[in-house]
Amino acid sequence: MSLSAVHATLSSLKSCQADIGTGMDIVTDVAMDLAETQDEEGNPGIREMEAMILECAKLDREINHFVDIVQQVTGEVNTQQPEAMFSLSAKVKEQFTERIARLSDAELQNHLKVVAFRENVKNSFNQASQVSVENPEELDDDIAVTQSQVNFSCPLTQLEMVNPMKNKKCNHHYDEGAILGLIKTKQSQKKKCRCPVVGCGNTDVRQEDLIPDQMLRRKIQSQKRHGNPVR
Repeated sequence: MSLSAVHATLSSLKSCQADIGTGMDIVTDVAMDLAETQDEEGNPGIREMEAMILECAKLDREINHFVDIVQQVTGEVNTQQPEAMFSLSAKVKEQFTERIARLSDAELQNHLKVVAFRENVKNSFNQASQVSVENPEELDDDIAVTQSQVNFSCPLTQLEMVNPMKNKKCNHHYDEGAILGLIKTKQSQKKKCRCPVVGCGNTDVRQEDLIPDQMLRRKIQSQKRHGNPVR
């Protein structure tokens, strides 16, 4: 196998990984729907979905490690003799097996999508509980007023957020593509990424501090369906 074929395979694997992430978002959406219609104690379906999210998080983590090992090993081959390619598969398998053996399932609790799943489902339960104790019509009016007062625009692009990400440290929101692009740019400049919200004291925005806020995404979509302009 040539190095170009290896790189093509890694590219395909990363595309599959992106699809896994999309699937996890869909599962989270379904769990949020269940949370809004049922009580927390009577939701075995949500627990099954959480187990599914954890399995996907495990697969996502393994793909990350596999890609990292392949890139390291092929990098070494580039500087050696071509015949070193013959031992590439065995070397990758050996290193991957050793690394996976050192991993703990407990670490999956901190996976971005796992954290997002739990927070979004919890928020859906809280919202459903609020609806059950208040007048639904009055609450709908309150929600409409609240949504009209919320700024759904990304502080970086000044455009409507499509995939809002919440910063766990300062609780500010940004569109996913914009904030990840800024973080990458700052990293290439060997600089820290400051929160773009004016007046925020968070001077070190990290990718691991960002979680998808699917509840906010739903509010944005609801605002659009009702024909209200997104601020």
